[in-house]
Amino acid sequence: MLVNSRVLLALVALAGAAWLFAPDGALAQAGGCTMERVAGTSRQIMRCADGVTITAEGGARFNLVDRNRDGRPDAVSLRNKAVLVDVDRARRPDGFQVITPQAIAAVRGTRWAVDVKNGTTSVFVVRGSVAVGRPSAGGRVVLNVGEGVDVTRGSGPLTVRRWPPARAAALLARLGQ
Repeated sequence: MLVNSRVLLALVALAGAAWLFAPDGALAQAGGCTMERVAGTSRQIMRCADGVTITAEGGARFNLVDRNRDGRPDAVSLRNKAVLVDVDRARRPDGFQVITPQAIAAVRGTRWAVDVKNGTTSVFVVRGSVAVGRPSAGGRVVLNVGEGVDVTRGSGPLTVRRWPPARAAALLARLGQ
């Protein structure tokens, strides 16, 4: 089935998603962001005009969310695998979020990785600070550089830990870092 690319872009914009892939791995565009495949890998990098860059692990399932419908994404909804998010505070002063089934990670200018697998969301901070909490309720924690948290469903307290270098390196390697 062939779909007109303008129709597909319109449908994506209406659905709030902003990830499209051309069959040859070329650049695709929607919602003020461009997506390209990283040559020789299965990763993709999405660059948004307002200073948000998202590197997605091959096979990651996500979409961009524009809650206030201003044409700029303010969150990414991640369902599985990992993304690395880099937010330029000068160009994006109102922050950005990564929303998963288990957690919401929110920032104002930082770089962090989020991994969703086996009912757990893991958040690790590369630069800056990230506030992490559950979508339902409960307390939230603030992570700083080198710290991470594993979030599962439930209401227990979230425990911030300094990640061992091997764990941080393994996650970042999946994201080309």
